[in-house]
Amino acid sequence: MPTPISPADIAAHIRRRDRAFKSVIAAAGPPPTRRSAPVADRYATLARSITSQLLATKAADTIHGRVNQLCGGTVTIDAIIDAGAAQLRTAGLSLTKAQAMVDLAQNVREGRVRLARHGRMSDAEVVRDVTAVRGIGPWTAQMYLMGTLARPDVWPAGDYGVRHGWSITHGLDELISERELREAGDVFAGVRSSVAWYCWQAVHFGRSAN
Repeated sequence: MPTPISPADIAAHIRRRDRAFKSVIAAAGPPPTRRSAPVADRYATLARSITSQLLATKAADTIHGRVNQLCGGTVTIDAIIDAGAAQLRTAGLSLTKAQAMVDLAQNVREGRVRLARHGRMSDAEVVRDVTAVRGIGPWTAQMYLMGTLARPDVWPAGDYGVRHGWSITHGLDELISERELREAGDVFAGVRSSVAWYCWQAVHFGRSAN
């Protein structure tokens, strides 16, 4: 089936494919409209995703706020290179994350990572381009595809929040495995970014109810 074009169409399509999503769709409404970020913003959003790896949202927000301060209020390629990994670590980043931010900045500056071309590249090509940088893994690349490039069919089956939300939505007693979730997502091909968003919403609603 062609990818539905409106958020309301996407929600209806997901509900038809899996009735377990009926309640969370009713509570959350249509998924957000996705728009690709300008090229000038792509490095900053990738750096934000590096910060967020394996961290709770609140902790990631705090640490990245300190990174912003170190960069004079705006995360840019030049500001990150000027700061260097040692200074970035004072913001609370691990050595691996600090080095990844600097390495990414250097790779972009030298043309090895081609942010300006990502809009014309396939998802797989973007993942290969980004994960060639030391310290950047598939999760960061997937968040970049979904959030920055607004790709509609990204399925982060290894993301804990997506796994948790899927398990809540389907009333599972145990957390679904990454392998099982990857296979379960096949039925939503074309709109899996929005399915992931609904899984995150299910977690949010579950916390709010407690």
